[in-house]
Formats: sequence, structure tokens, C-alpha cells
Amino acid sequence: MAIPIVVMGVSGSGKSTVGAALAQRLRVPFADADDFHPPANIAKMSAGHPLDDEDRYPWLESIGEWLADHPHGGVMSCSALKRFYRDQLRRHCPDIEFLHLAGAVETISRRQASRPGHFMPANLLQSQFQTLEPLEPDERGVVIDVDQSIDGIIESYISSTHSPTAEEDR
Repeated sequence: MAIPIVVMGVSGSGKSTVGAALAQRLRVPFADADDFHPPANIAKMSAGHPLDDEDRYPWLESIGEWLADHPHGGVMSCSALKRFYRDQLRRHCPDIEFLHLAGAVETISRRQASRPGHFMPANLLQSQFQTLEPLEPDERGVVIDVDQSIDGIIESYISSTHSPTAEEDR
């Protein structure tokens, strides 16, 4: 049985691209957390100001509700940079698993530069790296380096989390 998965990481790490490809591979619904931001959040980020926890709270609530509505599988791309945010999502959906797309600042900066017109300005990338709290040992998830193909990332994720069972081998 599939479970809800959150593809997390800083802006430009490939969350949306990997999340959509992973959802297609697993044959489950996909949603992008960027689509859940209220207009005030988008305006604030577009003006070059990072969101604070108060801005993020209702946004994370709606993401958590989407995850709870997909208990048998779904993929959500969401930065989920702080443990506190991931805990908020888990309150809605305790069984979620995180796929943290990690990479060097230089790699992510290059990727972000190739996305003209995105509402997250490149100058906010450093604040995202400063905010990022890596997955802790008690959090269900894996960390995968983004410096590889999308297929490579998905294969790494699937092989690290979904080993075949005896029934699947039959």
C-alpha cells in the first residue's frame, strides 16, 4: 500500500519536478505546495521577504489536510524546512514519509537561476539554507543528493524505502 510522501528541500532543489515524476511512477496524485500559498504569501516572497512561521501556519494546515485526504498514497512537494513544520504536517497525517532533496548551495543556485519568473527570488536561497533543519533520526524519510538525474533520484528513493516483499516476488 502506498503512503503519502512529501518531497522536501530548499527552493530550486527540484521538489516539483521530482515530486511529479515520483507520483507518476507510483501512480498516485501529485500536488505542489506552491499552489497552496495564499496571495499574501506570494506577494511577500515576490517582494524579496522571507515568510515567517505565522505566514506558513495556514499554508501548512492546508497541505496537511491534502495529505490526510490521501492516506493511500499521494506526493506533495513542500519545502518543509523546519522540524516544526514537518511535525505540523504529521499531526494531519502521521504516516507521511519525507524525501529530502539535498545539495550544495552552488548546485541549487545553478538550478534556481534556470527558473526565470518563479516567485521565489534567488537572493532568498541563503535564508532557506539557514532555516533548513535536516531530517532527524526519528523522522520517517531519506535524504538524496540532487546532483543526479530525476530518474536516478527516483530509483534511489524507491530502492532505499521500498524493498520487495515475498508477495511482490510471486
